[in-house]
Amino acid sequence: MASEIERDDATNEGGTVTVIDRREAIRRVTALLGGLALVGGDALLTGCSDRSSPLGRDAQFTAQDVAFLDEVADTILPPTKTPGAKAAKTGAFMALMVTDSYAPEDQQAFREGMRTLDEASMKDNKVGFMQATPQQRLSLLERLDREQKADSDARAARAKEKERADKQRAGTATAVAPTDTGKNASDKHLPDQRQENAPGAANVTPTQAITKEPPRHYFRMMKELALLGYFTSEIGCTQAMRYVESPGRFDPCAPYTKGETAWASHA
Repeated sequence: MASEIERDDATNEGGTVTVIDRREAIRRVTALLGGLALVGGDALLTGCSDRSSPLGRDAQFTAQDVAFLDEVADTILPPTKTPGAKAAKTGAFMALMVTDSYAPEDQQAFREGMRTLDEASMKDNKVGFMQATPQQRLSLLERLDREQKADSDARAARAKEKERADKQRAGTATAVAPTDTGKNASDKHLPDQRQENAPGAANVTPTQAITKEPPRHYFRMMKELALLGYFTSEIGCTQAMRYVESPGRFDPCAPYTKGETAWASHA
């Protein structure tokens, strides 16, 4: 009879039979083959480990959370001649992506954003987002979309200004630095520590070193995930867009009639 844990027997030097589980077996085979020789060993061991979210139990999405995200996505991509985002189960996709792919600070911003969105609906319409009418939902999300656009524009402007300042600072440092052809000369082939100490290396103040952009606006995350989830779903690929399972040859030029849907990409 098979037990809950797949086991194997191993005999030690004294002849005593011991029981090992799959994880221990993988470790022993890895050691025998020299560690790196076992391709995919890390991935196998990862499958034996706990993959709980770094934010703990509070980061897990409930069925109510997924339903909330479905309604947000369906307001962004409502049903028309083709099914909307809710029909494509985009909410579940959004929850999975946030849990498995987002950094802890972005996960937290996303979850807090869900609460903020619901509170905004209560403030504007005297009802939560789930109880709001389609027009009330659309009006709220349009306002949030303007907010996230302003936030994104401000980020882009700051990034552009930082790039300009960095180039100016690097140019100034290079101009005033004495020529040094010795062992401390700045060389791209030197280790990072030696480059940092070499003349002409960019000087970064402690304030600049710890400066970090806060997470993006929560509605931008929601909108991006809604679009990605829908247009990579079966409904999005085969009904909202045109999909050919086996496209065959590549035609760089194809006739297009105004109003035709775009072609879906292939994995």
